[in-house]
Amino acid sequence: MDQPSFLSRSGPIALSNIFNTEQKILLPLPAHQKPRLRVRALLSHCLYRRVILWTVGILVLLCILLTQGGARLRGDRFLNLVEYQQDGEDSNGDPKVVFVVTAGSEKPGTPAWGINMPNWLRFRHLDGYFTGLKALVSSDDYKPEYPLTPGEESPFPLTLSYTGLPTPTPFVPQPDYESLEYTTQYHEVEPCYLDEEKKVPVPDLYAYNGLVQGQPEPVIGSHNVLGLRDDICFDRFGRYGPYGLGYSFDEGGSEVGLDTEREGSEAVWEKTGKINYNTIDWGDVQTRCYEANKKRFDDANEQANPSPTVPNMDPRRSFQHHVERKRIPRTAIVVRAYTGFPWSEHAILNFRAMISETALRSGGEYAVHFLLHVRDDREAIWADPITAQRVLDDNLPQEFHSLATLWSEAQMRLVYPVKFGRSIQDPSGADIHGVYRSAHMALQNFAMSRPEYTHFWNWELDIRYTGNYYELFDRLGAWSEKQSRIELWERSAKYYIPHYHQDWANFTSVVRNETASSSRTPIFGPVSFPGRTPLRSELRGENFLPSSCAPQNCGVGEDADLITFNPLFDPDESGWVFASDVTGYKGSQPTPPRRCAIVTASRLSRRLLEVMHEENWRLHHTMFSEMFPATMALHHGLKAVYAPHPVYLDREWDLDAIDKSFNGGRDHSTSGHGSPFDYNNEHNHKGTTWYYNSEFAGLLWRRWLGYAQLDGRGPNGGRSGEGKLRGGEEEESNTTGTGRLCLRSMLLHPIKWEHPSELE
Repeated sequence: MDQPSFLSRSGPIALSNIFNTEQKILLPLPAHQKPRLRVRALLSHCLYRRVILWTVGILVLLCILLTQGGARLRGDRFLNLVEYQQDGEDSNGDPKVVFVVTAGSEKPGTPAWGINMPNWLRFRHLDGYFTGLKALVSSDDYKPEYPLTPGEESPFPLTLSYTGLPTPTPFVPQPDYESLEYTTQYHEVEPCYLDEEKKVPVPDLYAYNGLVQGQPEPVIGSHNVLGLRDDICFDRFGRYGPYGLGYSFDEGGSEVGLDTEREGSEAVWEKTGKINYNTIDWGDVQTRCYEANKKRFDDANEQANPSPTVPNMDPRRSFQHHVERKRIPRTAIVVRAYTGFPWSEHAILNFRAMISETALRSGGEYAVHFLLHVRDDREAIWADPITAQRVLDDNLPQEFHSLATLWSEAQMRLVYPVKFGRSIQDPSGADIHGVYRSAHMALQNFAMSRPEYTHFWNWELDIRYTGNYYELFDRLGAWSEKQSRIELWERSAKYYIPHYHQDWANFTSVVRNETASSSRTPIFGPVSFPGRTPLRSELRGENFLPSSCAPQNCGVGEDADLITFNPLFDPDESGWVFASDVTGYKGSQPTPPRRCAIVTASRLSRRLLEVMHEENWRLHHTMFSEMFPATMALHHGLKAVYAPHPVYLDREWDLDAIDKSFNGGRDHSTSGHGSPFDYNNEHNHKGTTWYYNSEFAGLLWRRWLGYAQLDGRGPNGGRSGEGKLRGGEEEESNTTGTGRLCLRSMLLHPIKWEHPSELE
């Protein structure tokens, strides 16, 4: 049996095998799972009779199909939400078309289930996500379909005058490296190129100024709070066209996108042309970029004692005795790859974009690495370079080979050759050195061998981002640095719902009041608990708190040691499956306090990884992959923060229902009883754009890529794999359609397949 993938808990280790209790929340079966009739019983046991009846039946069906118009058949596939009419010309003499876009006719019904069925299936599906670029308006004129403020009316039906697509413009979220403001503080940034001759610059990503009218807003998290642009949108060609989408292999492209609607896509290639990616070596490109800019960065050999207790250094610190201008730290983006992953052209486009937008357009501030898990321990990847090369050839596109670091679970048993002792619980039954329970070990080992990096993004293959990766990573880091340590654990344990909690200042006040009402002491600094064993640095009297820690502002200006994309919740009594997968602590003592963030994608500091490394090898402690980093930050007083990134819902939830479902735990948080991460509550995430079991993320992403999808509408609330076929080239290209989708920046997870051919 294959080893379970760290990318999802829905792999070979099934949750049904973990639980012995009966699940109380049952979702209705999708339509395609209904039992089929037994044809033999209907047509008797006579072979000849069955053959004759089937032949006659097939001939009758063929006659019916041949008498129907093909156009009518195609039209019946789609749910028509657009009325269309010609309306003269505009002031330039161009034809003007008036569209009237209506919302779906679906109304909340009375599902045929009992009181134990999920409440969210009662809410109406939202339609605004699937309106296209022809409905683009300025951000000032934009009105969302959802959520609406009290008394506000829906923008649907939309009446739109269309005279042609606007032109997208380059989106550059990096600093102006040539400005006087930048060059007086930091070293100049040398531009990076894709070729050694410096003739092919790194391309721009393109965005449209404005938003699609009626598109819903994120309900959880916020662009504005994190400093992300919320007044622009991205279509598939502006996002991926610069990296090979929309042109053929012969031209150096990816071939994908040619089978989708393409009006106006040529604009993204006007500046650079269609770049030939056929012979690119990203490791070589990334190295040349760093070498041209290495004077900008901290020298790992100059850094002081690398102990995890070294106080946070100012990331813009100045070495006045060496240079006049400041140097900056570097960050590694570590992509967790594994043998057997079915690479596709869309996946390649995603990582071309990541490398270009982070490592190259930043002048080497970031570097992308593929940490490739070789799942067969028998492969002689350390002894034989031919074997190692074969593993690369079979499991990673050639253009990424020079960015890869191979590892195996057998290697982790050598790096951490300790007997970890008893586990309080081991629901999965997996190896303690295995990736399923201890994905952090390989990242720790990687970090110990790469002293040039200060921070490490742990990234997964099935994450997609519609916006610019540099903007995402840079703004999350900057926002986290500004957060005070005061009540930070309490804020980070709660989902931020802007239309319910209002602005961030009010959300902070809400958390403060809830904490006071709970009579719980806010967490600050390292925690004490029975059986706690100090680190070597703690034995020397050192700690991880900033040297200056003024009231209310303690930690402001301090880099976060851990940034997560879901709340940092207390798993104790939460109903989360792996809450007690805690190993190496004395059985005579209570289970130590813990924190956890679902989905392992996160940013970890070097000093946090060094703490985790020491806890593993010296103290023989470990925990489940999603729990260990946050718990180590809790135990030792490091700065950990949940970043409230924008998350969208596929249905018209009541706002109070969102808060009750997603903050229904202890003290109105995600912790303890009522946690949204309880196995029986996780179904609430299926209609979100970010959670390991999300169904909406994949549907929305594939619609954005231009492929038709079943819309999930149907009886009993509708489910994935049900409903009408919507989207795709035919609908987007139709004169009565609104064109291809254009979405604001958002993270989507999990994306398990992209092109329809991947299902064949």
